[in-house]
Amino acid sequence: MTDPAATVRRDEHAPIDPWWKQAVVYQIYPRSFADSDGDGIGDLGGVIEKLDYLKTLGVDVIWLSPIYRSPQDDNGYDISDYTAIDPTFGTLAQFDELLAVAHAHGIKIVMDLVVNHTSDEHPWFVESRASRSNPKRDWYWWRPARDGMTAGDPGAEPTNWESFFSGPTWELDETTGEYYLHLFSTKQPDLNWENPEVRNAVYAMMNWWLDRGVDGFRMDVINMISKTLPLIDGRSTPGSPYGDGSALFQNGPRIHEYLREMHAAVFAGRPKLLTVGETPGTSVEHAVVYTDPTHPEVDMIFQFEHVGLDFEGSKWNYVGLDLLDLKASFGRWQAALADVGWNSLYWDNHDQPRAVSRFGDDGDFRVPSAKLLATVLHLHQGTPYVYQGEELGMTNIGFESRADFADIESVNFFDEATAAGRTPSEILPGMRVMSRDNARTPVQWTAGEHAGFTTGTPWFRVNPNHREINAEAAVADPDSVFHHYRALIELRHSEPTVAVGHFTMLLATDPTIYAFTRSLDATTLLVVANFSGDTVEVPTGDRPGEVDAGWADAELVNSNYPPPAAGLTLQAWEARVYRRRG
Repeated sequence: MTDPAATVRRDEHAPIDPWWKQAVVYQIYPRSFADSDGDGIGDLGGVIEKLDYLKTLGVDVIWLSPIYRSPQDDNGYDISDYTAIDPTFGTLAQFDELLAVAHAHGIKIVMDLVVNHTSDEHPWFVESRASRSNPKRDWYWWRPARDGMTAGDPGAEPTNWESFFSGPTWELDETTGEYYLHLFSTKQPDLNWENPEVRNAVYAMMNWWLDRGVDGFRMDVINMISKTLPLIDGRSTPGSPYGDGSALFQNGPRIHEYLREMHAAVFAGRPKLLTVGETPGTSVEHAVVYTDPTHPEVDMIFQFEHVGLDFEGSKWNYVGLDLLDLKASFGRWQAALADVGWNSLYWDNHDQPRAVSRFGDDGDFRVPSAKLLATVLHLHQGTPYVYQGEELGMTNIGFESRADFADIESVNFFDEATAAGRTPSEILPGMRVMSRDNARTPVQWTAGEHAGFTTGTPWFRVNPNHREINAEAAVADPDSVFHHYRALIELRHSEPTVAVGHFTMLLATDPTIYAFTRSLDATTLLVVANFSGDTVEVPTGDRPGEVDAGWADAELVNSNYPPPAAGLTLQAWEARVYRRRG
């Protein structure tokens, strides 16, 4: 294990290239962002209307969650036509308008690429399931029942893998008598990347979007496209009829071959693009290979280690965050990608609950803790991602019953758990904290009806605290979470040390204070942050890994409280950034 207190070294004379090392990405989940036509669902027109807001925030890139034609079984991550815009969100002409207006604002557009699976309504799958002899049969994973068993019988599935959305990963197709693989919903059959026709069709689609002017892709669960052959049972899970097959479909044997082939077929020779791969179950060693520019695959990855620290076993068994675990994890990733590769930095997204409710204090200290989380994240080495509403300090909503949830993962878990004998009172506490639905409540634009999200009836509940937490109020308040994000983004743009400076973890064993330095040439930044509701004194000393007391007299370049009188005493959830030159 890498010592998180170790100093990270990088060639301090290297230019800041490529551009995304100094960029900040803003994720839009269109369904919940802004509704322009009053039907209660966010759309492309709403995104266009808010581009001035995003320009004011200062972000460089918008990542759009899927807007393709889809039955919406998994809110757009089940795609039935890769080159059509779903009417829910608008038209291809509107997308072209969004692209043009965003580019005029100096903002790039990155699309969500979902190619581990399609919708079961995609024409490819419709053909594939038509008969065992169809030319597209092996575009997907089809298997007969286990030897000696009858299709449809309990346990007859080809492997024992459990779906991410509960139940088996195999669904029996009555027409052909075989099972198809779906790691997620039954309506999301996995593509068979072993078939070169599949890969070439995907590459052609990607080139179609890039030729249209798109600036790159965020690649959904891209490290699952290579499966270990033959498909066999995974490790058994005690107390469950299913097994864990993740080791057999995450970071598979041909994944690097596929991504390098994709780069050559799609990205080579195209300048100024951004590619980020979502890679659950990926280690730091994997990450170095994925992001090493000497054999191009993707520019950066989303890893899940830090968002797996606050639960035990199942994500629904929430136990809270230990800061020492977070520092050790972040320290490992900063060290591992210091000289080769690149980090993606994030607290939350469409698949994670609201950061201030999960890692901060969404009660009395909502504003300072939201600012602290932003400060700590954005001052690390890597490209920061801001999820819509994060810049406002939006919170979890507080669901009360099964009827409050809409997300397929949450609903399936509740139904499966209650069927197994667990009570709602046992299940709901973890769901309230961890459900993906927390991220999908509409963005809070105003204190008015439906938070200004729509003039119609919202597709999903609006958080009642929009009367206090909303963009209109935040933009008007110079001390808001919004303006703190603006300041951090501007600091990244103006101070090269934030982008490419050396990272050194300090106070690695302190359970309350997160401290580190970034240094480049003659400039050093110190970040100190108090992850607690108490006032604390930053320990100082002159040994390696300690904070020099002299930092109290350095230039204070960012803080989430008014400038301190003197010293290194931090108030509840206080974060400061100091700078020394020379």
